[in-house]
Amino acid sequence: MHSDINFLIDLVIILIAAGAGTIVCKRFGQPRIVGQILAGILIGSSVFGFVNDSVFINNLAEIGVILLMFLAGLETDYNELKESFEKSSLIAIGGIIFPFALGVLGIYIMKDNVQISEAVFLGVILTATSMGITVQSLNEMRKLKTKQGVSILGAAIIDDIVGIIILTIVLGIFGQGHTSITVLLLKILSFFIIISFVRELLSKFILKNIKIIKKIKPIYLLSISLILALLFASFASDFGLAAIIGAYFIGVILSTTQLKHRVANEVSKFGHGFFIPIFFVNIGLGVQLNQVFDNLGIAVIITIIGIISKIIGSGIGAKLSGFSKKESLQIGISMVPRAEVALIVANLGVVTGFIGNDIFTSIILLVIVSTILTPIMLKKAYEEDEIT
Repeated sequence: MHSDINFLIDLVIILIAAGAGTIVCKRFGQPRIVGQILAGILIGSSVFGFVNDSVFINNLAEIGVILLMFLAGLETDYNELKESFEKSSLIAIGGIIFPFALGVLGIYIMKDNVQISEAVFLGVILTATSMGITVQSLNEMRKLKTKQGVSILGAAIIDDIVGIIILTIVLGIFGQGHTSITVLLLKILSFFIIISFVRELLSKFILKNIKIIKKIKPIYLLSISLILALLFASFASDFGLAAIIGAYFIGVILSTTQLKHRVANEVSKFGHGFFIPIFFVNIGLGVQLNQVFDNLGIAVIITIIGIISKIIGSGIGAKLSGFSKKESLQIGISMVPRAEVALIVANLGVVTGFIGNDIFTSIILLVIVSTILTPIMLKKAYEEDEIT
């Protein structure tokens, strides 16, 4: 009986750690997610070992990032998102080309007898961007609705889609592919066609029945919102995309309706009170510091390449799309975080034999440093902007 309720103790420790990390970071004027990630590292197996990584906690964390992206969608202006597509594309392209090229070049400089598959796979891993970290950082600073924020979200989505396509191509070239590029592209195209259809249908339905819908009690509105977020997350996953993209776009659809503020209010309390902090603490829980120290030299170099290449690549893309130097720097920094996507692709690389443990542990360090450093760098970049 005792073992059956261990997960409850784990949740209590995680929520206390998240709260403590938030308080400490607020005390020192730092973003709260930094405290939550560090708290996860401290209570995880790398330091005190109070909580172990588990499937249950991972599942709760997945719900957390889905709700986070759903809320980000609700905060997005649909028309601005469409208008920023060209800018977002340039930012995304820069944020893919530079990390890929520098990753491939860097591994040839660092290691002897490098297989081309290993170099290419590292390049693919470095193209990833974690939307969750950036969204929460911008949201805390109230910059999510700015023109930079909208362009960053669009770029991160394009980055994710192109990353999946590149990964599929690489797996196919080196004999590990299970999905043809044509099928994948058709599935992605189908997803966005269906999303457009759903937007028209749902918007008309809500507009036609707004008087009845306004009478729905908050608890039922929350339930309906959660069903839609989880349903579209699953829907996106079935079409070969990240689940968070589905959650984000159903949020964008609802942002065009009169229910936007009511839905955001209910889901925000529910998400930020439980699931979203678990997501950030869970990033820390997954960190294995001992593995990083075993390959510290190459890990540090890859981490530096991963951070600088995103800032330069996405920053150049932002500058070419019309942003100022300061805005381009802010956008470049926003595209730096690597978390769940990078780890998933890196793990796939280990399983398929494309990369070794030295590269995998290097990605772990990149995840740690980028997730902790990005909110701090962003805060500094925007503070300097406000001062000037």
